[in-house]
Amino acid sequence: MVVQRQSGTISHRRFEELPQLLRPGDLLVVNDTRVIPARIMGTKPTGGKVEFLLIQRLDEEGKVWRCMAKRVARLRPGVPLAFRGGVEGEIVSVGEGGEVDVKFSVSLSDERLQEMGEVPLPPYIERPSGPEPEDVQRYQTIFAERSGAVAAPTAGLHFSPELLEELKENGIEITRITLHVGPGTFLPVRVSRLSEHKMHAEYYEISKESTERINAAKREGRRVIAVGTTVVRTLESAAGENGVKAGGRWTSLFIYPPYQFRVVDAMVTNFHLPKSTLLVLVCSFASRELILRAYETAKREGYRFYSYGDAMLIL
Repeated sequence: MVVQRQSGTISHRRFEELPQLLRPGDLLVVNDTRVIPARIMGTKPTGGKVEFLLIQRLDEEGKVWRCMAKRVARLRPGVPLAFRGGVEGEIVSVGEGGEVDVKFSVSLSDERLQEMGEVPLPPYIERPSGPEPEDVQRYQTIFAERSGAVAAPTAGLHFSPELLEELKENGIEITRITLHVGPGTFLPVRVSRLSEHKMHAEYYEISKESTERINAAKREGRRVIAVGTTVVRTLESAAGENGVKAGGRWTSLFIYPPYQFRVVDAMVTNFHLPKSTLLVLVCSFASRELILRAYETAKREGYRFYSYGDAMLIL
């Protein structure tokens, strides 16, 4: 679906037509985060099982992690745990909202996580026996390089190497940023006032080279097109008086109306669920009236929602 903000028009195209929908000189910004096998299962001394979702490394060694846990009310500091591959752990602290800090006996490197964890597929992708081999590959974008996300930046799943080549041949520039997607992105808004909703912090990095490309595009009046809401949050979080700043930082930016966008001129995004911060962001970028009309059109025309769903290009 193609949504024009100024005219309010809605049209229907195939994603492979994206090179014809953009202009030479446009800068396409993608997220190169890679989903880690962040879902791990621990066993208590009683034999009870506890499922953890790794969300943030808390030390340099990678032995202490903040996790989301189910049945957190039954967990206490000091409780020992056993994990796959002979890894041991201990509950360090139990916080609010299902957050638990766990200290592991070894550093949870990428290689170790491959042995003891699973890719945390969304719950609506039913896999009673765990992710299948093709899931592990399909739930990564072609840009995925830097490990750290617990969910894929799904707008990037629409791209193929062939499409990237065609975009470049059409004079469209492509650069990368990194934002490691955390579970907070998907927590629904449960407050009556948007200003009261608290976003979980996510870590992002923008290289000096990407920063220079983004700032050059803005100076020269070329469009910066974000592939996904994760890229939007990263660019807007890094925006300063003199352009986008390079480096790595944590962001808890929640974009809601009447937010004034400073960097992003257009975006590619999937169709999001009601009460999600992602839908609020998209409504901030266009308008609530236009986006809800687009969603009604999407339902009527049979567009698919969720991670493997269809895409919307907002110009």
